[in-house]
Amino acid sequence: MAELTLGKALGAGLRQAMRDDDRVVLLGEDIGKLGGVFRITDGLLDEFGPARVIDTPLAESGIVGMAVGLAFRGYRPVVEIQFDGFVYPAFDQIVAQVAKLHYRTQGRVRMPITIRIPWAGGIGAAEHHSESPEAYFVHTAGLRVIAVSNPEDAYRSLRQAIASDDPVIFFEPKRLYHHKGEVDLEAPLADAAPMGLARVVRPGTDATLITYGAMVGTALQAADAAEDEGVSLEVIDLRSLSPVDYDSVAASVRKTGRVVVAHEASREAGVAAEVIASITERCFEYLESAPLRVTGHDIPYPPAKLEKHHLPDLDRLLDAVDRVMDRPNSLTGADA
Repeated sequence: MAELTLGKALGAGLRQAMRDDDRVVLLGEDIGKLGGVFRITDGLLDEFGPARVIDTPLAESGIVGMAVGLAFRGYRPVVEIQFDGFVYPAFDQIVAQVAKLHYRTQGRVRMPITIRIPWAGGIGAAEHHSESPEAYFVHTAGLRVIAVSNPEDAYRSLRQAIASDDPVIFFEPKRLYHHKGEVDLEAPLADAAPMGLARVVRPGTDATLITYGAMVGTALQAADAAEDEGVSLEVIDLRSLSPVDYDSVAASVRKTGRVVVAHEASREAGVAAEVIASITERCFEYLESAPLRVTGHDIPYPPAKLEKHHLPDLDRLLDAVDRVMDRPNSLTGADA
């Protein structure tokens, strides 16, 4: 086992994927000599050369369009979008081409493209650098959407995404790039949990707290705090946002009967809304109270000095837990 930051684990995953398959090529802005803004691709240009680590112009539409052409020719391109808010110029290519070409060609053409996106807030960044656009891509049929929360998962899931014949939107929580964890660099990829499975990161009996990405850490803090008050929270890391592992989610909800779903993205038509609707369809007779959402507010991402008021925090999670548990002294309202 090696102790790596999440960023270093992603770099190790890219390196191993490129060693395993010479059809894997990287494209992105400043990913070569600079090693990327977050240094995820540091050292890969020296090892694999400019034909496989390609510094591109500042043109996300062109980058993803080039990846589509490479996929047509049998390559497995991995695109780095420099920041989450920069993905929108490539939106047409992603939803109209990457997501649809396999279906449009009746299976004759595959799009094994992985689009890596440094994602979400918490780093005090400027406008367009702290977006949470996952719901747009979850809504798009034909895409897998993955959101990692720890170094081991980042290493394994990225390799799985690159090896997959499906197009994958791969969200990396940028505020966790420097968080460390143990990573098994030697275990065969075939032994890893499938990237579509949710993970119970903390068992519990009284309520289920469902989240993903950097919010997993906040959820675990909430579970620790709730335990001090005699409440046992089960914490689920979704890992895959499309498809969602509803079998694992439903098994937890049927055990606890109470649900809180949390994410940084805005509330309106977000991932939490879909997860709660699906839970209600599958587990209605097991629910002891109405499921609740704890999310970012329905506003453009605020300036850095105000983001702590926008991001769901420990207090907001615990308030939602109090409400689904029908505990006294909680705030009123349908959603946090």
